[in-house]
Amino acid sequence: MIRLIVAEDHAVVRQGLEQLLGAAPDLEVAGSAADGEEAVSMAAQTRPDVVLMDLEMPRMDGIEATRRILDAGQPPRVVVLTSFSDRERILDALDAGAIGYLLKDAEPEELLRGIRAAARGESPLDPKAAGTLLAAREARRAAHPLSERQQAVLRLVARGHPNKLIARELDISEKTVKAHLTAIFQALEVTDRTQAALWAQRHGLG
Repeated sequence: MIRLIVAEDHAVVRQGLEQLLGAAPDLEVAGSAADGEEAVSMAAQTRPDVVLMDLEMPRMDGIEATRRILDAGQPPRVVVLTSFSDRERILDALDAGAIGYLLKDAEPEELLRGIRAAARGESPLDPKAAGTLLAAREARRAAHPLSERQQAVLRLVARGHPNKLIARELDISEKTVKAHLTAIFQALEVTDRTQAALWAQRHGLG
């Protein structure tokens, strides 16, 4: 049984998703959230396998909610549910750690297939938009090797903050900070915090 959370601020859409997903024999809706903060709290309490995440929500958007959910221990797979016109925000969500995305105008069976694929650890990408989005993501990565969260960590490193303070400011664990630093050093091809801080200052992140 695949346990999932639906995070969607429009009540009619949310209830429709709950009915559709709840009717599938292999899916269980463990909860539904009307905003990002509620989704983060609910994910921590229910520990679902998959979170179906809208991007535009009050209090906390789906991108920040995705980051916070995935910074927690034993995180679920997050699948973004949005419209193709939101391309830049889909890229932001993928950079935040979402495993894939599905479009709101997808057929019901396509949505179910995507959730099952995510639960298996695969990346559901709507075929109508996948090529364009993946090309845009590669172009973004070529222009800047770090994700938004890695940039946030690096800014604080450049200001001389220790890991403990970085963790407190970004509301993540020290273990997560260390993991981000390892990835940053590899991406920038540097070996220590001083070199990373110099890179940050040269690229306007200091």
